[in-house]
Amino acid sequence: MTCATTATLRAMASGRMVERIAGALDRIAGVLRPLRARQAAHLETGAEGEEAAYFWLRKHGYQVVSRNWRTRRRRGEIDLVAWDRDDGTLCFVEVQTRSSRAVMPAEAAVNLPKQRELIEMAREYRRRLPSETPFRFDVVSVYPTTGKLPDIQLFKNAFSSSRMK
Repeated sequence: MTCATTATLRAMASGRMVERIAGALDRIAGVLRPLRARQAAHLETGAEGEEAAYFWLRKHGYQVVSRNWRTRRRRGEIDLVAWDRDDGTLCFVEVQTRSSRAVMPAEAAVNLPKQRELIEMAREYRRRLPSETPFRFDVVSVYPTTGKLPDIQLFKNAFSSSRMK
């Protein structure tokens, strides 16, 4: 086995271990949660979707550098900020979780007002970076399924900040 193969196998095992530990902590939190007020069901579903998207993106070559990023200058948050290691692009990722596709697909919730909010939040984030840093806006749709892995779909470059000017 080459050093690269060994390193890859170690990284994969490490990722699985982190995912298992996070799952165990979620189960423990589920047991302890009745001791304090529970979140609304839709907020719990959203948090589970963001967690699933986080691990899915890591597995698919993204390096997540921030979760639920906020600034004092604006309202709102960016669900995930990550580098796409394939092309070195900084990605501002909006995660939308839905229990079904019956009404409308999850990605359709990223409408024009939501896009404007994300663009302004990303502008605040990018103030600390060199201006030539490539970036884009991705959307991840998550549909949880009982007893199985969630159905996750990535929409790279889902919208552009240039058409909002």
